[in-house]
Amino acid sequence: MANKSKVSLMQRFLNIVEKGGNALPHPATLFLALAVLTLIISWVASFLGWEVIHPATQEIISAKNLLSGEGVHFILEKTVTNFTDFAPLGIVLVALLGIGIAESSGLIGVVIRLLVLSAPASLLTFVLVFSGILSNMASDIGYVLLIPMAGIIFIAVGRHPIVGMAAAFAGVSGGFSANLLLGTIDPLLAGLSQEAAQIIDPEYVVNPTANYYFMIVSTFIIAGIGTWVTEKIVAPRFGEYTPENGEADKLERLSSKEKKGLLYSLLTLVFFTIVILFGIVPEDGILRGDNGSVLHSPLLHGVVTLLFVIAGSMGIVYGLTVGKFKNDTDIMKGMADSMKTLATYIVLVFFAAQFVAYFKESNLGIILAVNGAEALQAANLNIYVLMIMFILFAATINMLMGSASAKWAILAPVFIPIFMLMGFSPELSQVVFRIGDSVTNIISPMMSFFALIIAFFQKYDKNVGIGTIISTMIPYSILFFIAWTILLMGWIYFQVPLGPDSPLYYEAING
Repeated sequence: MANKSKVSLMQRFLNIVEKGGNALPHPATLFLALAVLTLIISWVASFLGWEVIHPATQEIISAKNLLSGEGVHFILEKTVTNFTDFAPLGIVLVALLGIGIAESSGLIGVVIRLLVLSAPASLLTFVLVFSGILSNMASDIGYVLLIPMAGIIFIAVGRHPIVGMAAAFAGVSGGFSANLLLGTIDPLLAGLSQEAAQIIDPEYVVNPTANYYFMIVSTFIIAGIGTWVTEKIVAPRFGEYTPENGEADKLERLSSKEKKGLLYSLLTLVFFTIVILFGIVPEDGILRGDNGSVLHSPLLHGVVTLLFVIAGSMGIVYGLTVGKFKNDTDIMKGMADSMKTLATYIVLVFFAAQFVAYFKESNLGIILAVNGAEALQAANLNIYVLMIMFILFAATINMLMGSASAKWAILAPVFIPIFMLMGFSPELSQVVFRIGDSVTNIISPMMSFFALIIAFFQKYDKNVGIGTIISTMIPYSILFFIAWTILLMGWIYFQVPLGPDSPLYYEAING
């Protein structure tokens, strides 16, 4: 009875959050309102003389009035490029061109059928969360490929598609700082940490593997908690799903022609894999970056292009084999159909891009972040309490600034020296930041792909709004925060290294 009462209270709270959030205007209208509000606040901030000293460059950062002549010029001249240069837009469009070919050919459908027919339904949720976490090593593919696929998979097993997408979204975005392999963000954050550490110790080096051991353990913990939240909290809220247009037709076994097409498409994948290995394994491989780097290589930077080429090629091979594609017109139609599904997303992105650009240009994000960091520094708290506060602070800042590297560039020069002088390593400071930066990704409208998630959810429920997304993902956010914080406290208590040659403590150089 107690458990039932608790669940009832939780559902009541989430329903209130959803109603409150959905009472907000259409997401596009909300981003427009936020953009206008930013213009007004920039004028007020400029009038009041808001400014801070950037802790990394010691440059004075002043609030810019976007309603001044210079600001109006910025608005008029940059509206188009704010939209076209919005990073997720190009990623989504290019990726979905290739995915559109694979989907219209029937390849994605047959792969999903094979997955559902061969995998126990009880493991699907865990597999989706776990796959979402691992997808982070391949840039943003999880957002554009795994999340919508999770909805289709859940329909195929007779469950609500939004529940499946929520599980995948929790892994992709909430589990951003967990993984079994290094991704592009690891060397980026390590470089910023090293620069900050050298304020105290000019010889200090922070490796890209600084948090690797912690990331590996986190992967399984986050996957397990994400599965539990999905099954115990999220799934009961959505209940049963009534499919439309034959979405839940019983899955049939693969025909001989489909098996043949799948085999040929897999051989296509093998071919591209061999080509990639030839380009990346040799020390002078053409796909390696400067000085033979793999982490900073064209392979990782161009993963979306590879997705387009590989998914498109596999789709073409499959479509020609099963007779779905008769000519190039059929292929181009598949690409065009995939673009039609993005109409709502493109509208949202236009206004979201203006808001983000205004917020950045006005310097309001930097001013808020620096002032918050200074307040936390002045509190002079116990290190354990300070780290929990820092996690909460980073999580809050994440609601205002979407880029992890941009936030760390501001916060690292403040907090890393503080922790070093207290005897704690830069690697520890970095992992504390990464925890806070991850747990609110799934509830932050400033997250670059938030508009895309709304569009995905609205495919199955036209009434979905920001409130639905936030109320659905809040339980993940809260429990991820609790679990990661407990893990960090235990990690420090038992003095486990965070990664190879990455200690918890720093011994200051004397004399």
